[in-house]
Amino acid sequence: MSSVLQSLHPDLTPGLFILFLLSALTIGMSKAGLSGLGLAMVPMMALIFGARESTGVILPMLITADIMAVVYYRSHAVWKHIIRVIPWAVAGIIIALILGNLINDNQFRMILLTIVWIMLILMLANDLRQKKGTEIPENHFFASVMGLAGGFSTMIGNAAGPVFTLYFLSMHLPKKEFIGTSAWLFLILNAGKLPLQALVWKNITMTTLKLDLIAVPVIATGFFIGIYIVKLLPERVYRFFVIFATLATSLLLFL
Repeated sequence: MSSVLQSLHPDLTPGLFILFLLSALTIGMSKAGLSGLGLAMVPMMALIFGARESTGVILPMLITADIMAVVYYRSHAVWKHIIRVIPWAVAGIIIALILGNLINDNQFRMILLTIVWIMLILMLANDLRQKKGTEIPENHFFASVMGLAGGFSTMIGNAAGPVFTLYFLSMHLPKKEFIGTSAWLFLILNAGKLPLQALVWKNITMTTLKLDLIAVPVIATGFFIGIYIVKLLPERVYRFFVIFATLATSLLLFL
């Protein structure tokens, strides 16, 4: 067993392989709508492969799950929210591409954690303001900050889930529209990152792609489990679940 795993990756042990499959299951569940769980796989994959190499393993897995989500929720995307944030997200990706080598893992974790908590405060402030008839999400400054933060986070560590989750929650989208809009945004951004990571950072190789191929059935299993759970959750309960899961998994960045 160990020799087979090491033929896939020299550092892979049975225990780490199980952790890898658990990460794949989490990715599938998160893309099915349990988006607060998405950040959980970042420290797990970094533990297995190292911070930089893990991003190359994760990205094709995310794209696979994004495609599943887009196919399933394709009719529920709200494109005005995607169009508003994409230019800023692209700018964030470019900034991360330039500065990525200047930021170590600990600095990135602290930056991302700070972003997540600031966005949470803004979202809660927006909820209070909406009761008074004020709409923070329609503010272009809000969209630009969220887009830059999300683009930067997705390029550095495939960890933009909390940022864009809070962004779309702030729009008070219904459950299916929230999932469908997120799915299209992440598919566009992740597909755009693929050549950058393969050609510039060179962390997508035949070795990582073999691991990604093995993960596909597990991702699909997680996706259908996620769909089943999402259907069980009423709109209000779903919103609270996503907020709580996002906060809980953001604390894993301290690991």
